[in-house]
Amino acid sequence: MSDTMAASDTQKTPSRESPNVFLVVVDNSPEMKVALRWACLRARRTGGRVGLLRVVGKADFQHWAAVGNLMREEARQEAERLLMEYAGLVMQIHGGMPVLYIREGDIKNSVVDLIDDEPQIRTLVLAASASNKGPGPIVSHLMKRLIGGLRIPVTVVPGSLSDAQIDALT
Repeated sequence: MSDTMAASDTQKTPSRESPNVFLVVVDNSPEMKVALRWACLRARRTGGRVGLLRVVGKADFQHWAAVGNLMREEARQEAERLLMEYAGLVMQIHGGMPVLYIREGDIKNSVVDLIDDEPQIRTLVLAASASNKGPGPIVSHLMKRLIGGLRIPVTVVPGSLSDAQIDALT
């Protein structure tokens, strides 16, 4: 089974016809919906598409392979359910079907690997945590270690923005 749920180009350099994909990492953070709305509105305004990535952890049950396989399948089914839920929201805001991705492994490495693998992804959209504990694990990781090495820009949206504020900015 492929890690990419929707069809994508196999070429490594984007063509002029392929729309820009604004990638959003679907996690359980409250600010993820802020990043999603921003990406939808920017994609709609620029003629682009939205990409949704859900990363599931690896099932580490080496003693009982059947249990590990069951856990992996359940995690994948939950990821598919969640992506379809957010795909409906993307359809409402953007008007088009998003590109859906599921990866297995560490979320930080999976984001970078997907960006490297998919040339149509042209912007990573993240929302910074609104809490006083810092911007969030993905934003912190990218800013500290990887931002200079990515081939695409990263848009970090304040996680505290309201829908009306996002609408006014895009």
